[in-house]
Amino acid sequence: MSDKKISRLRRARATRARIRLARENRLTVFRSNLHIYAAVISADGGKVLVTASTNEPEVRSQLAGGNGKGGNAAAAQIVGARLAQKARAAGIESVAFDRAGYRFHGRVKALAEAAREAGLKF
Repeated sequence: MSDKKISRLRRARATRARIRLARENRLTVFRSNLHIYAAVISADGGKVLVTASTNEPEVRSQLAGGNGKGGNAAAAQIVGARLAQKARAAGIESVAFDRAGYRFHGRVKALAEAAREAGLKF
């Protein structure tokens, strides 16, 4: 693994420890160069409850109208809104935001703000 990835995972560990103590479902984010993925993970047992990503056919069809790329802030907004919609349908009202060691700007910020606007509390 690269030093950059090791540093990001080290930063993520402290956040995950605090979220674990709070016993709250967590919204976690992973971003690659081409895509962004988000999931709500349960506080007890770590089961994945809801997921959304730019790899989903519904999201890809929305991106096809624009520039068709999954690695930008517009795509992250779509994923954040879709995740919040799925979470609310599953009965999840509030989560703790786990940015996985990424800085809170750009795509990560766009995803978080779109999820908040769609009704998810964190």
